[in-house]
Amino acid sequence: MNNKLTAREKNQLLKLAREAIINCVREVIPKKKEVTDENLQSHQGCFVSIKVNGTLRGCIGNFTSEKPLYKLVQEMAVSAATRDPRFYPMKEQDLENFDMEISVLSPLQKISSIEEIEVGTHGLYIEKNFSRGVLLPQVAVEFGWDRETFLCQTCIKAGLKPEDWKEGTDIYIFSAEVFCEKAHS
Repeated sequence: MNNKLTAREKNQLLKLAREAIINCVREVIPKKKEVTDENLQSHQGCFVSIKVNGTLRGCIGNFTSEKPLYKLVQEMAVSAATRDPRFYPMKEQDLENFDMEISVLSPLQKISSIEEIEVGTHGLYIEKNFSRGVLLPQVAVEFGWDRETFLCQTCIKAGLKPEDWKEGTDIYIFSAEVFCEKAHS
């Protein structure tokens, strides 16, 4: 990660993400905004998670980007709201009560031993054959998982058998700067 984001930069990203979702759902063409903060111009991956009453409503992200972070956050927010295949696209009534969480990612790092995984610090990205799955660092903490459970759950997310991480699987770790907003209802 380049530099830690300031509270003002985090708030700016959350505001941009919320506006992007609302504008998309309401089919409003947003006014162009110039963002000049150096950290928000960086090329980093991010995930945007949307929750309603504490329950996941959408989550999409990218590990890399050719775009500045502030633009990727807006794009991933709209994708989380409208393109997560686990949920129907958000509608006007869904705008009444949702929270967002943004995870700004470090680059992926391939590991050679699961001992390198620090639960609560690292997220996991697992690849085997044509299957891929990712879980953000905060997921293991939310569910109280240990390292092996985290690995098994990431395999399940990838459509693999829980124990598939033990053989022929590429395992990557990453860290995330995670921040969220409270309900705007």
